[in-house]
Amino acid sequence: MSAAPFSAAPRAWLRELFGAAIDSAQPALCIPPHLPAPPAGRLIVIGAGKASAAMARAVEQHWRGPLSGLVVTRYGYAVPCERIEIIEAAHPVPDEAGRHAAERMLERVQGLRADDLVLCLISGGGSALLPLPAAGLDLDLKQTMSRALLASGATISEMNCVRRHLSAIKGGRLAAACHPARVLTLLISDVPGDRPIDIASGPTVGDPTTCADALGILRRYGIEAPEAVLDLLRSGRGESVKPGDPRLAGAEVRIIATPQKALEAAAALARDAGIEAHILGDAIEGEARDVGKVLGAMALQIAERNQPFEAPCVLLSGGETTVTLGGSGRGGRNVEYLLALAIALDGHPRIHALAGDTDGVDGLEEIAGATLAPDSLARAWELGLRPKDMLANNDAHSFFSALGDSVITGPTLTNVNDFRAILIER
Repeated sequence: MSAAPFSAAPRAWLRELFGAAIDSAQPALCIPPHLPAPPAGRLIVIGAGKASAAMARAVEQHWRGPLSGLVVTRYGYAVPCERIEIIEAAHPVPDEAGRHAAERMLERVQGLRADDLVLCLISGGGSALLPLPAAGLDLDLKQTMSRALLASGATISEMNCVRRHLSAIKGGRLAAACHPARVLTLLISDVPGDRPIDIASGPTVGDPTTCADALGILRRYGIEAPEAVLDLLRSGRGESVKPGDPRLAGAEVRIIATPQKALEAAAALARDAGIEAHILGDAIEGEARDVGKVLGAMALQIAERNQPFEAPCVLLSGGETTVTLGGSGRGGRNVEYLLALAIALDGHPRIHALAGDTDGVDGLEEIAGATLAPDSLARAWELGLRPKDMLANNDAHSFFSALGDSVITGPTLTNVNDFRAILIER
């Protein structure tokens, strides 16, 4: 993507930066350099996540020998494949299609030999797309726990800890089922810190956390779990596969795309346009509205005092914030952050911003995020909107939709978490 001249409208320019971040994590670019040598036996391709179908297509396009397999992706994210079966299922709350796909995936890897190779393609979203309940649980209980975790304010790492201990396929169990075959997992990271155990709840990675850790998280957030869930955790029957388990001896993990690389791609495009870019972090967590206040204060300090950076510049950040639901509006962590940022900036004339999820879906909406301009609050007031009330009601998507400032990409076929950019003009 070529850099736009900085005389271009700030909104369009910020969209270019967002596009550069997404393009950097496309499976067609990331998969080919990491394909293994052909095995002596069979190649079986499995996977899950919002990017898994596009990853599977990239494997098919660059693999010369025979292969077969199955991957599961989010509804609307399938792409045509000839030898790898693509199944679509629900995200973020799982459904029966995802449960059935996970069951079939385990069946696919039964009876493998030591000279076979399993290529596992994992990206963000895989936790919901592989909802195979542990013995004693059912899909209804998994759905109940998923909704409770999403509304609790727990971090993605905490949510996935609980998910691993309620699963028959996550927390290293999928790799253990492949034994004695070799397993190579290619990961597109969407989590702060890029820990493989947190990407899709680590189906092919040994899990150092315990059932006791999962119980502690439920207590910490006041999550009232069904008795069957509590019994599974208290008894230890939900324990995951641990690092060092001999069934994982032939398992290798490679991270092929990350939030940091996406931010670096956007930063390079900004610098090509003559605008200094500062990456504040690729793993920023916390309540979305609190992050909006903090980054708003930093942007104002730059605009008014040229500290800690001089304007013009763009501030880039990634990670995964949380939203503790207290209202009934159309939420989404990126737009909640952006609305809090708008209130903090109070219409500053030289600050523009964009926030979006690189998978194209912010929360439950088929909207990636939104843009913010100096006149956003003024336009909202003219429409009779009350920004602070809408923030309190977790209704930021309605706010930006009413202004016509939503960012809609459609399925991006990748997922390296959230992208935030704040442009401070001179």
